[in-house]
Amino acid sequence: MNPVQPEATTPHADPEAEILPLLRERWSPSTFSDRPISPEILRSVFEAARWAPSSYNEQPWAYIVARKEDEETYRRALSCLVEANQAWAQHCPVLLLACYRTHFARNGKPNRHAAHDLGAAAAHLTFQATAHGFFVHQMAGIDPEKIRQSFEIPDDYEPLTALALGYLETAPGPDRADTVERDQQPDQRRRLADTFFTGTWGTPHPVAQ
Repeated sequence: MNPVQPEATTPHADPEAEILPLLRERWSPSTFSDRPISPEILRSVFEAARWAPSSYNEQPWAYIVARKEDEETYRRALSCLVEANQAWAQHCPVLLLACYRTHFARNGKPNRHAAHDLGAAAAHLTFQATAHGFFVHQMAGIDPEKIRQSFEIPDDYEPLTALALGYLETAPGPDRADTVERDQQPDQRRRLADTFFTGTWGTPHPVAQ
């Protein structure tokens, strides 16, 4: 599938090495349109998450899906976000509540890698969405206990994040000025040398310099 060019991009920091265009096109806007995402495209995005790597191929991730067409489920999902996130996320056509299984299904032992694996699934999902020309904004601002109660999450699953999926609003009104301003802020990235070390902690690896 050839990537679809997103409708708009945010200012990006220049990469220090060559990367795929799709990686640069991904960002997390807050000014979304209520334009629906077709079931076929949404299924493609879900499939991308299904193919993420995980410890022992456990695939510990699970999502509550809330589409605007399902008003009651959408309302409950939106209410599980903190108020600051509800203010902008209410315009998105799809919300996901992301959970991970805390123990291995194979032997019942704690899976300390499960949150990492959920993150890998979120990355797969996000880049597939970018390839389809829309965006994913991941949120830590949720009420985990409310999610657990509202959607009867099993005890061996932990709600961790929420994801808002949607297209950019191309003609936002004055009531969206705050999110427009936020979306126009430059995207900063830490230097490679501040992340990749060798020998001792904090010593940049030569390849990263």
